[in-house]
Amino acid sequence: MLELYLEPVLRATIALFVIIDPIGNVPIFMSLTQGMNRDERRQVVKVASVTGFILLAAFALFGVQFLTLFNISMHSFKVAGGALLLLISLRILIEGGWRADVHAGESGAVPLGFPLLVGPGAITTTMVTLQSWGLLVTLTAVVAVSLITVLCLVLAEDIYRLLGRVGSNVVARVMAIFIAAIAVEFMMEGISQYLASSMP
Repeated sequence: MLELYLEPVLRATIALFVIIDPIGNVPIFMSLTQGMNRDERRQVVKVASVTGFILLAAFALFGVQFLTLFNISMHSFKVAGGALLLLISLRILIEGGWRADVHAGESGAVPLGFPLLVGPGAITTTMVTLQSWGLLVTLTAVVAVSLITVLCLVLAEDIYRLLGRVGSNVVARVMAIFIAAIAVEFMMEGISQYLASSMP
């Protein structure tokens, strides 16, 4: 019974971690917090982490209601979300990251918490995980990835020193390939579910 729970949790956690990519966002975090002392940096980490967790938890708990409100089927959401993830992965491969206009000293909520850490890709992944494996698996994955992200941001200075800008960019591009594979999987599942539901 435990194995049946652990496998989807592991798969969901890996998928969400790949999408959020806290290691790949380390250079952006270092840029945002340039000139800040350790306490100020930790405050940014706290705000960004809380913002990201609340967003993901909200979509895990109320995502189905959001779709129902706008009369969107889950298979349509999978196809649209997969297409969006594919675009994100291509942009990361070409440009090295999903960039926004950011300036040092801004709040950790925007743009670090949203949309850099928790953006459309992470929200889509959370929604699809909810539909595929249920609320308990989804919330477990959200908590696990949130804790890993906090750890990565707290250790950002050490990680950046270890990887450097080039190393961080390489990690981001490798992650982008996994994002592309997840995107294709989402779209194939959505299309197959649509075809199955439309058959007499």
